[in-house]
Amino acid sequence: MRRIAISLAVSTMALSLASCGVLDSDSEGGSAEPTRGDDITVGLLLPEKENQRYDKFDHPIIKKKVDELTKGKGEVVYANADQDAAEQKKQLQRMVDDKVDVVLLDAVDAKDIADGVQKAKDADIPVIAYDRLAEGPIDAYISFDSQQVGEVQGKALAETLDGGKSQKIVMMNGAITDPNAAQFKKAALAELGDKVTIAKQYDTKDWKPSNARANMMAAISSIGAENIDGVYSANDGMAGGIVSALKAAGVTELPPITGQDAELEAVQRIVSGEQYMSVYKPYPEEAETAAELAVARAHGWGIEFDALTRDKVDSPTKKDVPAHLVLVSPLTKDNIKDTVIDDGIYKVSDICTSEYEAACEEIGLKK
Repeated sequence: MRRIAISLAVSTMALSLASCGVLDSDSEGGSAEPTRGDDITVGLLLPEKENQRYDKFDHPIIKKKVDELTKGKGEVVYANADQDAAEQKKQLQRMVDDKVDVVLLDAVDAKDIADGVQKAKDADIPVIAYDRLAEGPIDAYISFDSQQVGEVQGKALAETLDGGKSQKIVMMNGAITDPNAAQFKKAALAELGDKVTIAKQYDTKDWKPSNARANMMAAISSIGAENIDGVYSANDGMAGGIVSALKAAGVTELPPITGQDAELEAVQRIVSGEQYMSVYKPYPEEAETAAELAVARAHGWGIEFDALTRDKVDSPTKKDVPAHLVLVSPLTKDNIKDTVIDDGIYKVSDICTSEYEAACEEIGLKK
């Protein structure tokens, strides 16, 4: 609640400054007036469709917030690369050619997109890295705290596995093209390294559940299903593939499995006991803040922009990138109501369908 209150306070302060005419410079010391009116165009580039969140949460929330901030005059132009880095570069170039006012970029391949970001910069179009830290001359970065995500996952798995180094786990990390995946892995390893034995570890191409399933089948073949005490899965989609592999191998009592993103199917697996935990990331806060950053940057409002980017991060190509890092929390059976339900992500009826009704009753979730 404190995190949400702080975010709301910053947003309210920034909007108040705008309405009072106090926002007197752009982020590089520019003019006293906004550089553009409310009829701005925000380009939104999202990376893939395997993860439900992008089309279900990020895009509509950003679109709604931009509409609100621009009194209905602003436009969001949206493209999803469907995990194709080459296609995303073309999408970014089209937005540059169409002269959008600002781009929110969630990169498929953070390194490969750098030259596209440079072309946008050359065309005087600011690029804000969204959710993943793209390389190149980006203007700002808005995401969840990736280190905290890995820490939450690793700590949760370590705490539920109390047998020490004799217990073996499989680590199913994300795609190597995603810089967040490396941070998740590093932070999780710091929590797990001296507490369990990592029997097998995989970097999962494109974050695809089918690839995670294939990796898990290979791990089962190598280790033996009966010798797997837990699974670190970097996100919920892959957790679904892992569960499928274990069931196919005849496992009836599944080991604790982590996740991330609080996808509906994952929440249902947590309710039924097939998945141990996920990481709840408050998408409305991230997406709304991204919209605020984009509108502020397009307007040239430096004080508002600075108020929203109190953090700093480094990419391989740029140091001290202005950033806004949103805090996350573990999602287990014990706090489903306090997180995804209270925040309006899902209704009890979404989670507690007929298949999960009895399990929902056991943990106090009732329609």
